Amino acid sequence: MLNVVDAHAEGESGKVVVGGVGPVPGATMFDKMLYFSEHLDHLRKLLLSEPRGAVWHNANVLLPSNHPEADFGFIILESTEYPAMSGSNTMCVATVLLETGILPMSEPITRLVLEAPAGLIGIEAACSDGKVDNITLVNQPAFVYHQDARVNVPGLGWITVDVAYGGMTYVFVEAESIGIALDVTQEEVLYDFGQRIKKAAAEQLDIVHPLDPRIPGITNTAFTGPLLREQSPDGAELIRSVNAVIVSPGRLDRSPCGTGTSARLALLHARGDLQPGQLLRHESIIGSHFDARIDQTTTVGPYSAVVPSISGRAWITSLNQLVLDPSDPFQEGFVLGKPWEAEY
Repeated sequence: MLNVVDAHAEGESGKVVVGGVGPVPGATMFDKMLYFSEHLDHLRKLLLSEPRGAVWHNANVLLPSNHPEADFGFIILESTEYPAMSGSNTMCVATVLLETGILPMSEPITRLVLEAPAGLIGIEAACSDGKVDNITLVNQPAFVYHQDARVNVPGLGWITVDVAYGGMTYVFVEAESIGIALDVTQEEVLYDFGQRIKKAAAEQLDIVHPLDPRIPGITNTAFTGPLLREQSPDGAELIRSVNAVIVSPGRLDRSPCGTGTSARLALLHARGDLQPGQLLRHESIIGSHFDARIDQTTTVGPYSAVVPSISGRAWITSLNQLVLDPSDPFQEGFVLGKPWEAEY
């Protein structure tokens, strides 16, 4: 039996397993993630595969952290991988921790630190009447691997892409450059092109994380729209842009994507389009948005990097207990259609 609190952040599912898993060995959350992937992967399949889950579901497992600065830790389970970080999942985890009383809530602001596999994530939660109204997370640094790289994609030919890391690694493509509209009516085209571009870029571009080569290379494609410059209510410049992230095995991130937004901040800064403190309102094609800023600049190995701050909202949708009957023939669930397999 697994005790699960279902939640979503700006439309993206993020189940939070609050009980039933038991101890997971490891000094850090990255170590715990590796142990879980090697010894407890049947639980990921049980949570995310049918009949209990679906390809667009994600899950998080709450675990105690050994880090003296962390209030709690968590690992992230997705359809084909264990990401080092996820912005939408972090928002779900923080909201569940505070709204269920696992951690105490202070109004109007609750500050806490969570340990993700990527490292420590600072959280500032705006709270009122027992509800988390908004989560602002400070991510680990994001940086750019490649700018204006050329890749040869089956069916598309040679196209220009960028590659950046924000907790996961993304190949960025300007949607207009390949004739795609960022609209829900183009869902199947986005899936098809997204998977083709990702596989081509992963095969043709050299990607090795400078601090930990165990962090995967390209596993997502981000289609981006143009930058629209407006004035925010306080008179400052606001930059808006739509994006659509295709997550393996070929589905749309319903939110604007937190790690994708972090990676795009690094890319926009590298291009001179966004300065520290400027607001980027990153929108999904379902109409939700994250507000993002560069808190500061830094370096990661040989790369110039930015420290991203991402704000969004999450909501609890159900509290349930998942059970597995010993006579159930689908002990790890099942998958229909395209295989959910790691592609790196």
